[in-house]
Amino acid sequence: MNSDQEIYPVEVFDGNDWDASMVKSLLDNAEIEAFVKDEKMGVLAPWNVAGGGAGSVKIFVSNVDLEKAKEVIEQYEKAEGLKE
Repeated sequence: MNSDQEIYPVEVFDGNDWDASMVKSLLDNAEIEAFVKDEKMGVLAPWNVAGGGAGSVKIFVSNVDLEKAKEVIEQYEKAEGLKE
């Protein structure tokens, strides 16, 4: 990575608390640092953080880890039947 390349957070997943916890665990196991946004509010008052309360818990990773994170999430979504 170039020293002048900017590092910034990228949202890679949004869903309910259960799915977000599973994805965060899988990212941790793949040695990808991630953080969860709206974890508490997404459960207590999901309509306040997302339209209609859908996809209220979000996961972010560094843009440097984006492609690897997408692969991990895609495998999870296929296994759980969330996306084909």
